[in-house]
Amino acid sequence: MKTIETKDAPAAIGPYSQAVKQHGFLFTAGQIALDPATGKIVDGGITAQTKRVLQNLTAVLHAGGATWNDVVKTTVYLADLADFPTMNELYAAHLGPARPARSTVQAAALPRGALVEIDAIAYIKE
Repeated sequence: MKTIETKDAPAAIGPYSQAVKQHGFLFTAGQIALDPATGKIVDGGITAQTKRVLQNLTAVLHAGGATWNDVVKTTVYLADLADFPTMNELYAAHLGPARPARSTVQAAALPRGALVEIDAIAYIKE
């Protein structure tokens, strides 16, 4: 198993890795809207947070040798499902033609009071 780390995404805030790679799969940790430079949640509500989460996740994917076209599954956690339409529109625009399988759930709470968290699984041909 290979641990993936990048300074282009927030450092892990606990005993875990940004991602791990094994047997052609890249498993990312959930990304919240932490600014990698400051370590703080970005201001601007669900729009700003979704954009930051997707930027962070893209950085982790790239560090692991993957793109959104390699992603086979994502899970989206929302603090409030009322934010689904906004998140969904931004998600679709960011992913372009990539259409991985996805689950979306409402969570009772997310780390650091985040409004959205997303993780991904990618398959990279070795």
